[in-house]
Amino acid sequence: MLGVYEDNRYKSESKKPSLKSVDIIGLGEGPDLEQKLKFATDVCSGVIFGRELVNSPANVLTPGVLAEEVLKVASMYDDVLTAKILDTDQCKDLKMGSYLGVAAASSNPPHFIHVCYKPPNGEVKTKLAIVGKGLTFDSGGYNIKTGAGCLIELMKFDMGGSAAAFGALKAIAQIKPPGVEVHFIVAACENMISGTGMRPGDILTASNGKTIEVNNTDAEGRLTLADALVYACNQGVEKVVDLATLTGACIVALGPSIAGVFSPSDDLVKEIYAASEVTGEKFWRMPMEESYWESMKSGVADMVNTGGRQGGAITASLFLKQFVDEKVQWLHIDMAGPVWSEKKRTATGFGVATLVQWVLKNSSS
Repeated sequence: MLGVYEDNRYKSESKKPSLKSVDIIGLGEGPDLEQKLKFATDVCSGVIFGRELVNSPANVLTPGVLAEEVLKVASMYDDVLTAKILDTDQCKDLKMGSYLGVAAASSNPPHFIHVCYKPPNGEVKTKLAIVGKGLTFDSGGYNIKTGAGCLIELMKFDMGGSAAAFGALKAIAQIKPPGVEVHFIVAACENMISGTGMRPGDILTASNGKTIEVNNTDAEGRLTLADALVYACNQGVEKVVDLATLTGACIVALGPSIAGVFSPSDDLVKEIYAASEVTGEKFWRMPMEESYWESMKSGVADMVNTGGRQGGAITASLFLKQFVDEKVQWLHIDMAGPVWSEKKRTATGFGVATLVQWVLKNSSS
């Protein structure tokens, strides 16, 4: 399915796949083979959904349209999925000042998306949350992305974390693993420039009461994730994985095809590694060196939102840690590199298959 798939939605002429038939060799036969093929089909449909979300340009896939696409999936599988979308006023009621600060400049309003998967039968033994960064476009704000290598023309892919989360959502809804409840959470918005937008030097207050001095408006993804992580922890989950196209620093450190993993939980890292061994997606654990937090101190607020160029992916993870309940196991994935294939100029669907495997490893199947 993935080998012949090509996203032709925005081309005047569609090239049809040339594959006519497939021989299945060495995977059994009968019901056993049918079960394996159904599983592969379910995962591939999730990967394709994720790719199409990332490939959609920002003038098509606004935060509102992203919410609509997710609601369509939720309605298709309403036997196991329930969805709610929080508008600006509801987010204000929850004191999501960090997230709303990023969204303030855009004429397209933010949409906070929460979809919950519950198995159709049996007791729920484990509760998980998957949080995806959902910037449908990132201009950089007043710290606008400029110059060679800034990739502003590709910033439609800055919602790749949400695409991975929702691609996994679609696959999980079809597979229906028992014994596990999963919350899929995305604070979707745009980072634009206008007279209502946040400025360098502004101070935002997140929903857990912590204050943030914005010293760079282009370090916006972590500001949206801050409130999303607080919200996720309030759902009574035991484990949280967040995915984000968060830093160029991670691409510099690991290259374009490997995602960085940051977590204080050795057990959760092992779970992601075990899941990735099945899928072949590449992850590399990076240190969360606490001494780097010194660069995140502010003279007027609890913290700044970026510690500068050195160790940028590490300081970003230390920032996110401030918004996670200590009782919850948490893992952050910086997927800025592998979300996009520069060679093919298209989205990869990275993360979907590994998230599915991670959920299955936490289920009672």
